[in-house]
Amino acid sequence: MDRRTAQHVNPDTPFLNDPAAQALCVTLEEAGHVALFVGGCVRNALLGVDASDIDISTDAVPQDVSRIVESAGFRAIPTGIEHGTVTVIVDGSAFEVTTFRRDVATDGRRAVVAFSKDIKDDARRRDFTMNALYANRTGTVFDPLDGMPDLQAGRVRFIEDAGERIREDFLRTLRFFRFHAYYGNPKEGWDADALSGIAANLDGLETLSGERVGAEMTKLLSAQDPAPALAAMTRTGVLSCILPGADPTLIAPIVHLEGLIGALPDPMTRLAALGGIDAPKRLRLSRADQKRLEAIQDQSLSMLSPTAIGYLAGQQAGIGAVLLRGAMANTPLDHGIIAQVMTGVRSEFPIKASDLPNLQGKTLGDRLKALKQDWLASDLAKSKNDLLGS
Repeated sequence: MDRRTAQHVNPDTPFLNDPAAQALCVTLEEAGHVALFVGGCVRNALLGVDASDIDISTDAVPQDVSRIVESAGFRAIPTGIEHGTVTVIVDGSAFEVTTFRRDVATDGRRAVVAFSKDIKDDARRRDFTMNALYANRTGTVFDPLDGMPDLQAGRVRFIEDAGERIREDFLRTLRFFRFHAYYGNPKEGWDADALSGIAANLDGLETLSGERVGAEMTKLLSAQDPAPALAAMTRTGVLSCILPGADPTLIAPIVHLEGLIGALPDPMTRLAALGGIDAPKRLRLSRADQKRLEAIQDQSLSMLSPTAIGYLAGQQAGIGAVLLRGAMANTPLDHGIIAQVMTGVRSEFPIKASDLPNLQGKTLGDRLKALKQDWLASDLAKSKNDLLGS
């Protein structure tokens, strides 16, 4: 094994300075095995971007990994041993250690693998060239499939045959667009082989669970600007497959308005703009996300002020609603609109049931509701005396 490059990750990279990760690698190496950081942590280190997970690849088979690390006093958990993965706990930190492997068979969701001693076999079963990068514990980068030029140029390319990679796991179609939104260089355009492979395998998207599709779409919609990726998904027919009726027309205006008022990207605001038939059910949204989505959609159609919307919908949904309303009306928003929403979020309705001692039951409820509507229509300006005197 040696496809090392002249490249090194930044010495300040977290996994090079993580005592637990370093101890694990040293333990495997001293037992005569290779231990390499792989995938997202290496890719992001080379880009200067934070990465949450630290994954390690090795030529040691899972049984040997477990034996070696337990002899060193670490804990081994066989979380995915049939696929070569052992979770190793070192001083309270968890690392997935996976044996080099190659795919033997796959149904588009799960693969049957065989273990290997060859890093190139392991690299070939990954999705994109920019994810087939490895680094040892000193930061030297190994690039068995020449993915470094693609990473540096912002080219998102499938490894070898795009169609084959997609048929190994149909979720890779959605990952392709998500990776383009995060790491792609617009000047590089879209890889023709990838788009061709995606278009030829649209039927496979129907085999994916709603949970997997929803998780991937949430990540895509959280990108700084998902508009180009969503437009490409529309052109290839992907978007209509996973979310019939969705239209990305309002996504670019939403992104523009977010920048204008200083709002952070919110996937539920973008999903509200995207639309689609039965989106919460198709994407298996959590109850919290579904509630926020509904609030954004409902309040974006209201005539209330941003302050009143903030009171009714809360911070995230309130900001999302004013953004969506602005995008639909093609209207610029004032930078202070977030402060207006937040004023509503912090406000309290000045009337309590005890302020209406002569009313009870339905009559009391109707009166409180009418007074609240009056208060909301006043941009939350009316006091208790103003309301009770009305």
